[in-house]
Amino acid sequence: MNFDKATYFMDSLENLGVPGADLAVYIGGNEAYRHQIGVADLETGVPITHESLFPIYSMTKIITCTAALRLFEEGRFLLNDPLYEYMPEFRNLSLRYIKENGELVEKPATQPILIKNLFTMSSGYSYDSPGIHGYSSQGVDWEHNTGNVTLRHMVSELAKAPLLFEPGTRWCYGLSHDILGALIEVISGKTLGEYFSENIFKPLDMIDAGFIIPKEKQHRLVRCYMYNENDKTHSLATMTPLGYLNPTNPFYLSNKWIHEMAGGGLISTVDDYAKYANTLCAGGTSSNKYRLLSGATIELMRTNHLNDIMMMDYSGSWGHHSGYGYGLGVRTMVNRTEGGSNSNIGEFGWSGLAGTYVLIDRAAKLTYVYAQQLSPSMEEFIAPRLRNIIYGCL
Repeated sequence: MNFDKATYFMDSLENLGVPGADLAVYIGGNEAYRHQIGVADLETGVPITHESLFPIYSMTKIITCTAALRLFEEGRFLLNDPLYEYMPEFRNLSLRYIKENGELVEKPATQPILIKNLFTMSSGYSYDSPGIHGYSSQGVDWEHNTGNVTLRHMVSELAKAPLLFEPGTRWCYGLSHDILGALIEVISGKTLGEYFSENIFKPLDMIDAGFIIPKEKQHRLVRCYMYNENDKTHSLATMTPLGYLNPTNPFYLSNKWIHEMAGGGLISTVDDYAKYANTLCAGGTSSNKYRLLSGATIELMRTNHLNDIMMMDYSGSWGHHSGYGYGLGVRTMVNRTEGGSNSNIGEFGWSGLAGTYVLIDRAAKLTYVYAQQLSPSMEEFIAPRLRNIIYGCL
């Protein structure tokens, strides 16, 4: 293996406006390549290191789905169970649609949300669902709240909002995994953070992963920037979709923040996230013999669960995911020709808002974790190129 091409590509990213990045490649659970570029903070010039803490945003979603699948393996729920059997507030749902004359109306939904619809982003709740961005009587708004809104409360308010479509009929990226996180709390009797810590982080020795950064570690947090391509300048990104990580929010990095965002609230180092990803790559059992999931459940997780109509929704929303289907919270390669990819069928993973990315390939015994902090992330440019380069280095 020769990773010179990966080094060249990584070194070129600063020319695209990426302030700093970290890439770790593992074969059979062993680190085969590591390269860091740039800085974590443009003002201080602190470099990216293996200790850099990255908000991983939507890469949180895979961990949430893994946590829920542990409960699935315990027989605590079935994928085809109606959600309202566990969370009654989701029993009588409404559907919002537009009539041919343009009139916006609501009617009762005829199908319940099944738990599998939460995993597959087919519940009908998007990130633009009313009631979640300050429209409700409770003012639930996870971007601008003052930190006192729990996940359970946010999801209860969301249940009052109308759906975009009948559950299970379409695909729409949104708040499904946040509802799944609340379901974990209901079934386990623990907060999401407690469940993650006891069942994933501590057993896998993920010492830096969590929803809150202790004060003694906050200096390791990577800043997120926006890049102006015209004048080649950076500015601090303040429109992060989580108040805890927004420098303009009065509760920025506050230990009083209690909202645990199941769809995007975790912070982690590349090393910690790799411990988790390598465990999935190894069939669900970690290097220290902790059984996270069974191999059979991971196979179910990385199986495409979308029908043809939902696949059109998915590929239309995520053009750079061409060739991928969507499983239980993960993209999964189903067509190398369509994707123009040299990766293997069944490689899977997800990404985060500011450019974090994980790929897990059980056939090649390959895992890689990439982290940066840039908004927009340029994922559609960076991710497929990096994937093809890494496979070309093997």
